[in-house]
Amino acid sequence: MNFSFWEKTTFLPKKDCIILGSGIVGINAALSLREQFPNRSILIVEKGALPSGASTKNAGFACFGSISELLDDLETHSEIEMLDLVDQRWRGLQQLRERLGDVRLDFHQWGGYELFMESDNNLYKNCVSKIDYFNKIISPIIKIQNPYVIADGEIDKFGFNKTEHLILNKGEGQIDTGKMMAGLIALAKEKGIEFLNGIEIKHIEETSHSIKLHTIQNAILEAEQLLIATNGFTQKLFPNLSVQPARNQVLVTSPVPNLKIKGTFHFDKGYYYFRNINNRILFGGGRNLDLQNEMTDNFGTTVLIQNKLKDILENIILPGQKPVIDSWWSGILGVGSQKKPIVQKLSERQVVAVRLGGMGVAIGSLIGEQGAKLLS
Repeated sequence: MNFSFWEKTTFLPKKDCIILGSGIVGINAALSLREQFPNRSILIVEKGALPSGASTKNAGFACFGSISELLDDLETHSEIEMLDLVDQRWRGLQQLRERLGDVRLDFHQWGGYELFMESDNNLYKNCVSKIDYFNKIISPIIKIQNPYVIADGEIDKFGFNKTEHLILNKGEGQIDTGKMMAGLIALAKEKGIEFLNGIEIKHIEETSHSIKLHTIQNAILEAEQLLIATNGFTQKLFPNLSVQPARNQVLVTSPVPNLKIKGTFHFDKGYYYFRNINNRILFGGGRNLDLQNEMTDNFGTTVLIQNKLKDILENIILPGQKPVIDSWWSGILGVGSQKKPIVQKLSERQVVAVRLGGMGVAIGSLIGEQGAKLLS
């Protein structure tokens, strides 16, 4: 692609800071930088027409961890590390709500429920035995008394089939992901932050004077500093960083008459999740059916996971209702052996803020802010 004189001088001049990735981390990093440095020139570069990873493709769960997820975290983290993750998720959610407001986010704290089927009996017993323990250590962080309670009495109200038990997390909520990202983009533009979409980086060159970003469009972008917020796509530029892509497949139904379900729901240690969007159901997950092949940054769906999601939707979530699927999509997460995000300096001019572990809505605002502080 050949760029004109006007394009080079207007859209491609050297910036004080370039941020790669226009998702929740990238935009929050830009907003935090703007608060610290009102006069810096800040450019967000995005390879897609919209944010490419999971920020506009996630389920909109404002969550910080069910009991089974936290027990799973304790398999690879110390108790202190697990509590720090919960604290970061909770503070990130509050920061997001303060930045955009609950109305703009369409935020509702209707609670998050974990479903347990007959095959989950041992897991359920383990979770129940830990309710008092988690209530004691989580309550001081989120300032909600006894957030985890058994909620078996609500199974019939929701109309679930083959569901033996429910555990409610009173602190969880939901947002409208599209409204969140539209709000963040609008706020960033209001603050004089520039966006350049449809530009993909081929490689990064750091000199003694600046950072140069070589693009597949044959343009060279230059800046004093660079923040990488590419999450699930990070390995393409930084293969040595411990962050792998993970694809999640998602469906949304057509409107369901007299839908009884309200709130966020998950089961199988969070590998499956669903919620209401007004009178529709969004349902996603199932990558544990084929973990190796779902560790990809290629968008798309597979028959194996589509069939499993449809089976659960028709026989457990909405039994006897014959729901119609309106659309399918997929999003790319950034995961690793631990859920602790990677926020660090790669050099004097480069900072990376990635590996959100599927908790981008909760933790993205905070991770963006932390990355911005390293550029100070």
